[in-house]
Parts: sequence; structure tokens; C-alpha cells
Amino acid sequence: MRLSDFDYDLPAELIAQTPVRPRDHSRLLVLHRDGGTVEHRRFRDLPEYLRAGDVAVFNDTRVFPARLKGRREPSGGAVEALLLREEQPGVWEALVKPGRRVRVGSDLSFGEDLRAKVVARTPGGGRRLAFSSEAGVDEALTRVGEVPLPPYIHRAPEHPDDYQTIYARRRGSSAAPTAGLHFTPRMMRALGERGMGIAWLTLHIGFATFRPIREQEVERHEMHVEWCSVPGATAQAIEDARARGGRCVAVGTTSARALEAAARAGKVHAFEGETDIFIVPGHRFRAVDVLLTNFHMPRSTLLLLVCAFAGREHVLAAYREAVRERYRFLSFGDAMLLV
Repeated sequence: MRLSDFDYDLPAELIAQTPVRPRDHSRLLVLHRDGGTVEHRRFRDLPEYLRAGDVAVFNDTRVFPARLKGRREPSGGAVEALLLREEQPGVWEALVKPGRRVRVGSDLSFGEDLRAKVVARTPGGGRRLAFSSEAGVDEALTRVGEVPLPPYIHRAPEHPDDYQTIYARRRGSSAAPTAGLHFTPRMMRALGERGMGIAWLTLHIGFATFRPIREQEVERHEMHVEWCSVPGATAQAIEDARARGGRCVAVGTTSARALEAAARAGKVHAFEGETDIFIVPGHRFRAVDVLLTNFHMPRSTLLLLVCAFAGREHVLAAYREAVRERYRFLSFGDAMLLV
């Protein structure tokens, strides 16, 4: 498959810069996979498309202040680091700028009490940073770090929790699982009143999710690893629901990736560890029956996953209609339900 097969025209003015308030008042495009028909609704209408006996699976990862701004020592040159994954206590894989000037052995400082030494290059072109701080590395990272908003969002949110789901609890993501940003306590109650089950998993979002595809043949793209955990209780809830005729509703592409990683043997099993699963058209979905997601960048791994789930032609036609109807795109944008 060619990368150009997953392109579409995204006008810059449709990239949402702020969230809708209340969150569940965003728009919802519903795509029916069997025939490609589209409905235009509001997110608060979501329960109408779900059934008693379904189970919705949420990613409970929490975004942490993963962007650090500092200096290279002793030159004093500016440096920026985006922390991706803690490999062991105090040792992080990171993307750094300017990369060509941050060599193995370099010393970096962030604020008054946080230091890092570059101990290695990583296969993806990043750096491995070993941190030290008299106050404790975790405390120092929280104090000096910034929430890493995507580069297409040009203004800081009004509230620090705008880029955080209401159920975020397991700290470790460099980006928010944005399909979950639409949920409110009212919507969570509505799912329960519908007779649905709620289940949890964790996928800490790092480089894999937003790394651009540079290969023209998409199958040659290599996904970076991300850490995820699908508990045994979640796996059992999905298998029990399906045995009763219910469906597994993945809230977000990160939930879908974690579930499919846990179902590679055919059924959903408890899984904890790193995954580099890359879902493209032709993938056989073993865990996910319904997908809730946002609208994604052209030529992105996330768009390929959605096309794998509902068919490239159906998805791109729906995206073109969303552009015509002036939906809001990307992290703070509107939602899409694929049933």
C-alpha cells in the first residue's frame, strides 16, 4: 500500500485549538461499516448506538509534564527534551532538539536541580537520558516539566486538565488518549444506565503513536514500542460480553491497539509489556467490535488503523464529508463512531 492512498485535504482552520465545553457537546460522526452510510449527531447521543451487554474499554493513562526546556553544559546552548518512556528508574528515552548538537556524553541541565547525562542514542534517533536530582528525579520532573501539547495546537489550554481525561490515573503518557476527552461524569453514568460494562487498560502514549510515516510503502514503517497493560479482569469482561452477544467498544485507537496486542493468539488475554503492533488495512480484528475515535492527521498510523477497521474508501469518504460539514479535527476536535 502506498502512503499517498491515505491522504486527504485538511484545512488548517478545521484543526481545533480549544476543547468544546461541556466536553460531551462536541459533534459525533457515525460511520456504519457495512454500507458506508454516515450520520451527523452530537457526542451526547453516543448511548443510542450502544447496547446493554456491550463493554466499553478505556485507556486510563495520565499525561505527565514530559517536555523539558534547559541548557547544554558548559556551552549554555538551549535544549528541549520530550520524555517518551522510562526504561528504568531515572533513565528515560527522549526526543531532543537540536539533536545534532546533543551527543552521547553531553551534560544537560533543566532548572536549578535537575541534571541529565546523554548515555546513548536510541534506534529511533532519540537519546537515552540518565537524570539526577537532590530533590528526587520524579519530584523535579513534575516541577520543571510542561505538558507536551501537539505542535498543531498553538495556544495553551485555559485549564491544566483540558488535555487530560476525567478518568486519567496511571501517570506515564506523553500525549492524551483524545477520544476519551469527550467523556463527562454524566456520560459515564449514561453508559451504566444503558446496561453496559466498563473496563480499563493502560497504554502509555509515546513516540509510536505520533511518529510520522516516512516510507512510501506503508508496510515498511516500523512502529516504536509503547508499554501497555490489559488486566485479566478486562480480558475476561470482553470474552464474557461477547459470549452473551455483546460487543467490545474500544474508546480510542490506543485502546484498540492494546486490545489487539492482547488478542494476537485469537482471544483477549491478560497482557503486560511492550507492544509495537502496527495495524493497517488487512488486519484481522480479534478484540474490537466498535471503535470510538477522533479525526486524525492525513498519512498517519492512526488513520491507517481506522481505515483497517472500517475500510479505506468508507473512512476517506466520511472524512471528506466531515471537512465539508466543518467538523473540528485532531486532539481537541470532534468524535467519530465506527459501528
